[in-house]
Amino acid sequence: MYILFSRSETPIAPENQEIMDLVDLSIPPPPWFTEEDLATYGALSFDEDFNITEPVIKVPALLIMDDKDYVFKIPSMEDYIKSRKVKEFVPDLDVIYLPEGTRFVQEQSPDEVDQLILTFLNASI
Repeated sequence: MYILFSRSETPIAPENQEIMDLVDLSIPPPPWFTEEDLATYGALSFDEDFNITEPVIKVPALLIMDDKDYVFKIPSMEDYIKSRKVKEFVPDLDVIYLPEGTRFVQEQSPDEVDQLILTFLNASI
């Protein structure tokens, strides 16, 4: 499943197929993503069903992403983030775009992401 969402294009299953039908288990993970990483992420994302009781985030927040992230192919999502409409729900949000990444910029550019997070935390504390 990770392989599907680590690209810049949106995986879309054709009619009469499910998203999991697109998974080709013969394709190895990218070199920067180990089998151990996959096991860890799988365990963390196993139970993602939760309810949001407070829709406004009232603390400083940082979103690091790529301009080519497949999420921008979801209708209205690019406008929602880039027009700053997202600030209605996350008023103190900083959005930083990294070039040459995909959905998992933290895996592809760990040093740069680490530095951005440290800078953000130092400014927010």
